[in-house]
Amino acid sequence: MNGSGSGIRTRRTAVTGIGVVAPNGLHADTYWKSVKEGASVLDRITREGCEHLPLRVAGEVRGFDPSALIEETFLVQTDLFTHFALAAADAALQDAGLTKAAAVADSPYSVGVVTAAGSGGGEFGQRELQKLWGQGSRFVGPYQSIAWFYAASTGQISIRSGFKGPCGVVASDEAGGLDAVAHAARVVERGTDVVVVGAAEAPLAPYSMVCQLGYPELSTDEDPATAYRPFTSAARGFVPAEGGAVLIVEEADRAHRRGAVVRATVAGHAATFTGASHWDQSREGLAHAIHGALDEAGCAPEEIDVVFADAMGVPEADRAEALALVDALGRHGTRVPVTAPKTGIGRSYCGAPLLDIAAAVLAMEHGQIPPTPNVFDICHQIDLVTATARPAELRTALVLSRGLMGSNAALVLRRGPGSTA
Repeated sequence: MNGSGSGIRTRRTAVTGIGVVAPNGLHADTYWKSVKEGASVLDRITREGCEHLPLRVAGEVRGFDPSALIEETFLVQTDLFTHFALAAADAALQDAGLTKAAAVADSPYSVGVVTAAGSGGGEFGQRELQKLWGQGSRFVGPYQSIAWFYAASTGQISIRSGFKGPCGVVASDEAGGLDAVAHAARVVERGTDVVVVGAAEAPLAPYSMVCQLGYPELSTDEDPATAYRPFTSAARGFVPAEGGAVLIVEEADRAHRRGAVVRATVAGHAATFTGASHWDQSREGLAHAIHGALDEAGCAPEEIDVVFADAMGVPEADRAEALALVDALGRHGTRVPVTAPKTGIGRSYCGAPLLDIAAAVLAMEHGQIPPTPNVFDICHQIDLVTATARPAELRTALVLSRGLMGSNAALVLRRGPGSTA
């Protein structure tokens, strides 16, 4: 799976489990209900220490109690972004009908873990650095060396569950979420039975937020209803969010043999890089990634039934994405339904494309294209679904993602036979 695709897959990679921790739901079912209804949960930031910062609106995960879900041994070693990932991984395994014991019944080396991370454990790191400067080195805990690390979620999921198969982390910007799923699919194709794959971010600690203020694409609008409106003349940037999703992927025939429901298959992926902040260049890069993903999936442009857009919320970036759809899909690019549920919850960096994948799988299962919250008066030639969900027969979905540093990625999903739509 390279930048231009690498031919049709010989082993199908099935999605059999979904775990979600998002601003609009702590479970896949509640997440889907909110997404389908087009609810927006964007609100003023309430985190202590953030009151004086110009970033006012975000998608916060509320009601999440890590102590009720994760053992104290792991809690003290890890940052909130890993707490999200651990909880989502547990939920995904349960959804796939796999206990940890059953997952490693054949061998602990039969299950791998792959996550993507854009920043790592900012809240944990800030707390320990404050202790260092305020109290001295003896007050810094031993876990500072690992909790902030972008690979922490991969390592802790693996250690906690006893998964000893191929493990890795995609340390990238936002499009790394799609790249992680592609990497997991490659691991499955090479013979690993099961891979736990996903991304979750926690970028709303004061230190992390100050770092983000350097992004010109960030929206500092103080009104949650207008802060994030991609594809409109009112677009003024994106709203950040925390949370993400974890998937269980496995070889499709193996999933059938164990009686699992194949919810979707990962059909194709490709990625490109066109440079930071050059949004006009992302048109060519994104179109090239779409072509590559379609080629790997053996999919004609007309077979795409829905597009889950990147939806940066920057006029130049939105224009580039709309044009890239036409470049890659031809006239179908102006007719295919497009949606961006993230406008109701914000962009959780590497977690954002994983949440889009979760929404795409659920949309195909239920035959409903979720709307794009808070967005009206589209000023680009795309069929953006707004206001209410649109019933549709969905067999194939295209998920797009771009990162602030210049990455572009496209992923093609096929509806699984377990769908009730």
